[in-house]
Formats: sequence, structure tokens, C-alpha cells
Amino acid sequence: MPAPTRSILHVDMDAFYASVEQRDNPELRGQPLVVGGSANRGVVAAASYEARTFGIHSAMPMAEAIRRCPELRRVKPRISHYKSVSEQIFAVFREFTPVVEGLSLDEAFLDVTASVALFGAPAEIAMAIKQRILDRTGLTASVGVAENKLVAKIASDLDKPDALTVLWPENYEARLDPLPVAVIPGIGRKTRTQLSAAGIGTVRDLRVADDRLLEPIFGRFTRKTRDRAAGCDARPVVPSRAEKSISAEETYDRDLASREQMNRELLRLSERTASRLRKSGLAAGTVHIKIRQSDFKTYTRQRCVKPPANGTDQLYAVARALLKVWLGRNPGAKIRLLGVGGSNLAPAEQPDLFAAAADEPALPIDQAVDEIRDRFGSTSVGRARTLDGQ
Repeated sequence: MPAPTRSILHVDMDAFYASVEQRDNPELRGQPLVVGGSANRGVVAAASYEARTFGIHSAMPMAEAIRRCPELRRVKPRISHYKSVSEQIFAVFREFTPVVEGLSLDEAFLDVTASVALFGAPAEIAMAIKQRILDRTGLTASVGVAENKLVAKIASDLDKPDALTVLWPENYEARLDPLPVAVIPGIGRKTRTQLSAAGIGTVRDLRVADDRLLEPIFGRFTRKTRDRAAGCDARPVVPSRAEKSISAEETYDRDLASREQMNRELLRLSERTASRLRKSGLAAGTVHIKIRQSDFKTYTRQRCVKPPANGTDQLYAVARALLKVWLGRNPGAKIRLLGVGGSNLAPAEQPDLFAAAADEPALPIDQAVDEIRDRFGSTSVGRARTLDGQ
């Protein structure tokens, strides 16, 4: 077999959110489980493999998931916890290569072409990564190994969960040809309907189809689409870029109707966003809020902050002022979703603890809260004003 020109891994954690919950709570292991919102208005964020046997999948309305499986176990998302687990996983990736392109908390491309001399064949690197993730987090991952990103991503999904699938060009026809065209990124439901009407259902059908069938569907992208069906993809793995914004938002089971409720939730969201900014060593030059009313109309409002800030009280003060103005123009509004975010990010400056004016935020308090939460969990300490009834 000729040596591959590139060695690309696509690592995809298995049912990540649900697997973390089952790992942390033995009572949930082996049970049909979903992570998501409420039964009446929420959606499924993640489904365990036990739940998937009922046809339950992410983005499904929670009410439909419960209809399919009345015994379904449900837990609310713990995003900050998942992020901390994700940091452990990405730390493993970077022990093998600096060329890591994160796609989400639980998914990434790795270019290990230059790592082979140090760590062995691409499949050996993939196995080592899987084992190291399991040892450190107790979670399983599925890995696809190929010459390019397209095939690596397809490969990682072929034998899930806990899979390692290697696909080199000499295996493309045998493994890719029988697959449905839906495995090729960018071919959605509408396009699949058009392809089906043209008698094209598999990757092979697409690869060998005549231009006269494909051009009415793909136009100037016909050649690129056929190349993808043949497993061709020249895109490089691009190391993850710096975040452009950091935010937190929440959809509520019951609409927020009172100013007290809104301000309390705004403080909680400001606290979450500020904590993420500090962990990233960043400060926000712009603070923005997101508001979705009960009729689904969505609004955003923003304000510049000088100098850039990452203190909870700083973000909350701006967010509260923005919300006050919006409520003044929308009296009696009920809020279904609320969010607080920071953008125009810049490296955070070390605060001068001895020169702080009396009206400046107590950053050392924020830092102490961060340390406590890092050690004992995100719910271990909180501000009294975020508690119901305060």
C-alpha cells in the first residue's frame, strides 16, 4: 500500500452529553436517557444509545421523545461541566499534534501527518488517543482515519460507538459506494429528494451519474459534488481560531413576566459569561443581550464597554441597563429566552488590586468564586441575588 499523502483523524465522542451524565450517575447507565429541556417546550440536546433505539435523536421535540419512550430519563444540560470535560479531551489531542480543528465540544479534526515518526502509524495514534481519553475521562470516542477530512468524518460514523475505522483510497469503492448519499456533507433533505427522483440513492450512484442528471441539481458545484462522492477533499485541517464572542443563554419553561425574575436571570447569565471570559483570559469590549418573547420575536441590544470587562458586576450592570431600555419600549412583555454575551474580545489585563476605586467591581471575589467552582463544581457557590425569592 502506498504511503498516504496526509493522515487525518476525525474524533467524535460517543453521545457526549448523555455519556457524561451516565458516567457521573450510575443509576442512569443502561437507561434510555436524553439531555435537554422541559417536556412541553424543550428539545433533545443529546440522546444515549439506549434512547436511540426508540428513534430518538438530537433536535427532536422533547414531547415527541417522551411519546416514543414513556420511560425516558431526562436531565438538564450542564454545559459548563461538559466544557470542562471537553478541555480534558482536547488536551489529549494536543499531546499528539498541534494541528487540531475543533468543530464542537466533542468533535475535532487532527492532522497527524507530522506525528507519525514520533508516535507510530495513524491507526496506532488513533488507538492511543482513544485509550488516553478513556483513561482520563471514562468516556469512549469513535475515530475515523483517512487521507482527508471528508472521508475521516464519514469513517468515524460507520461503526459507532467506540469505533476505530481506517479508510485509505484503495478501500473507498468497497466502503463508500454502498452508503446513502446523505453521508456526504451538504446534501440535505431537499437535495436528497431531487436525487432520489433522478434515481440516485447511493454514493456510487452519485459518483458515476451523468452530468445531465446532476447539473440541474448542483449547477456549478456538480464537479465538486462528484469529487466528494469519489472521496476527494483537499481542505486542510485549520487549527481552531480564537473565539469571536462568549455568551450564555437560557430558554425558560415558564415565560419570565416580572422585572425581578428577569434581573435575577440576567445576573445568572452575566455570571456564567463573565466566568467563561476569565477562564479564557479575555475581556469583552462589547456587552450584548438577547431577548426572545413568548411570541418568538427575537431582539438583540448591545453597548460598548471601555475598558473591556470580564467582571460579573460589570457585565450585569450593562446588561441590566440594556434590558431596562428594552422593557421601557416593550411594556408588559414576557420573555421566553434570555442571553448575555461579550464580543470584541481582548486579552484581559491583570487588575491592580491596590489602586481599585471604590466603585470598581470586586474582581478578587470573582476570582475566588472561579477557584471554588473549579474545585467543587459549578453549583457549589453562587450570589444570593440569583436565588429565587431574593
